[in-house]
Amino acid sequence: MRTAGRHDERLGQNRSMAANPLDLTQPGEHTHERRSRYAVRALRSTAYGAFIGLCIFGLTGHSLWTTLVQSSCIGLMCWFFIDLGRVPASKWKHRHAAPGTPEADSHWPGWPLMMLVIFVGSVLGFSTGGTIAEWITGRPMIGMLRGSLSQTVALLLSSLVPALVITYWFYSREIIAAHEATAQTAQRQAAENQLKLLESQLEPHMLFNTLANLRVLIGLDPPRAQAMLDQLIAFLRATLNASRSSSHALDAEFARLRDYLALMQLRMGDRLQTRFELPAELAALPIPPLLLQPLVENSIKHGLEPKIEGGQIEVRASRQRSAAGIDELVLQVRDTGIGLADTAAASADGTRFGLTQVRERLATLYGGQAGLNLAQADDAQGGAVATIRVPIAALGEPITRPANATTPTA
Repeated sequence: MRTAGRHDERLGQNRSMAANPLDLTQPGEHTHERRSRYAVRALRSTAYGAFIGLCIFGLTGHSLWTTLVQSSCIGLMCWFFIDLGRVPASKWKHRHAAPGTPEADSHWPGWPLMMLVIFVGSVLGFSTGGTIAEWITGRPMIGMLRGSLSQTVALLLSSLVPALVITYWFYSREIIAAHEATAQTAQRQAAENQLKLLESQLEPHMLFNTLANLRVLIGLDPPRAQAMLDQLIAFLRATLNASRSSSHALDAEFARLRDYLALMQLRMGDRLQTRFELPAELAALPIPPLLLQPLVENSIKHGLEPKIEGGQIEVRASRQRSAAGIDELVLQVRDTGIGLADTAAASADGTRFGLTQVRERLATLYGGQAGLNLAQADDAQGGAVATIRVPIAALGEPITRPANATTPTA
């Protein structure tokens, strides 16, 4: 319910952005951000006025200083009255809209009413801007009501046409920005939904494997099966709590793996040995829950179980610098099992699911920045090693842990 509420809120914001292309109060926008947007439009309008002044100077040869001041003042004041009139015009336009709807929050009155705002704003802006320019330069300029009819029409058009063009330019830019923001939000939501789907596929996969192992153990050793069932209940409770969040600290991921491997040790006994290496400075880094779980499962199922004497699983975390000079979090799951000799058989009985699931989660969360590699171990102990690399900068801020939290090291 909580997730649905956040989803609905984001959808409402997206609709509001699409409906309010020139809204000075976009959803979630702070006061200083609104003022910043307002100031940017004022500066651009002044710059456009100055550009028009340069064009007039080039055509007429009048004083550059006077022409620039007059055009800049008129451009700024036209923008001021047009932008100021747009808000009450939109309130009047949407006066019958239900409160809280995109129409009620819109600051865009539509083009018919906006044309009237542009006309009135241009007349007021030309008159006020001309008065300010006269005060600055000390030189009088022709007003709309001071000359002949043809001069009045020419002056009116010289204000209306640029005002209309600039308003349309602002409108187009805001429309494009709103659509881009909506598209980006939709992409993020699609990525989140895909990630949730992958996680929902992972949990049954792990559970079915564990229950299958438990079924075998019930017939062979009922007391150990009972202990395994108790351990499974505790593990599932902790795992389900972790899976409700989009990320958790790396030491929490290691803790879940320790619980899972303790569960597997009840079945495998001395055939399964474990080792964990997690430097304290990496323990609080955020990672997706259950990211390493499929790799550990594969190490047991396809590495250690086929080997009569079993072996060891090592889970390590380290910080390394890539060839490109990027600091990376390197996570490794290594087993001393039979290795990758029988890859065809491994693919047939499910190994590819775990690897594919991890790769898809990494791609969804980090794009091409992260990757998973599975290789044969290159030392005398043999086995296989799965390595995940993620740029530390892509992980986000470290997660604050309780003061009594412990870091698994071995």
